[in-house]
Amino acid sequence: MILALTAQVTPGSTQAVGYPSLFLLIMVGALVPVVPTGALVSSAAVVAFHQEAPLALLLVFVVSAFAAFLGDMALYWLGRRGMHSTNGSRWLAAIRDRAPEERLAQAQEKLADHGVLVLVLSRLVPAGRIPVMLACLMAKMPLRRFARGDIPACLAWAFTYQLIGILGGSLFKEPWQGVLVAVALTVLISVAPTLWHKVRRAVA
Repeated sequence: MILALTAQVTPGSTQAVGYPSLFLLIMVGALVPVVPTGALVSSAAVVAFHQEAPLALLLVFVVSAFAAFLGDMALYWLGRRGMHSTNGSRWLAAIRDRAPEERLAQAQEKLADHGVLVLVLSRLVPAGRIPVMLACLMAKMPLRRFARGDIPACLAWAFTYQLIGILGGSLFKEPWQGVLVAVALTVLISVAPTLWHKVRRAVA
């Protein structure tokens, strides 16, 4: 899926397909965290790096950050509706299911100490976004205040994963080789915290 998408982000008329596809997949990935959105950004950045179009990387960055922001805002709005509903909602239940008690407690503590600034780090730490979002919901943070913290969070997230893509693209002449490296790096980043926790528990 990632290779097929990034193949569309090429010079010419296919850009009309590639960038909207990137936007939709990242936005859906923000709402339903099963799409590897970081890998999508990195892969698209690899292809953009090999293009002659000077604005290709900028477009990938803008599209990625904007889609992530809209997805976050939609999920937070749905979560707030669930918090105010007597029966909750499936969206709120999904957020709670993806926020283990230990990580939720850490997120609540960091939110109390640092406020909306913790949103920036939550986007950069693997599996950190949902616990922090749930902590914000439980703290009854207004949507506008959440948005103020989420804007720099999404910008930092898009910039970080685009840098990974540029790194992968600079190492190889063929875009597909850089895409494989970028995907491997993003997968490694996403699983590293889980592996580290398992190692710590095994040692303890």
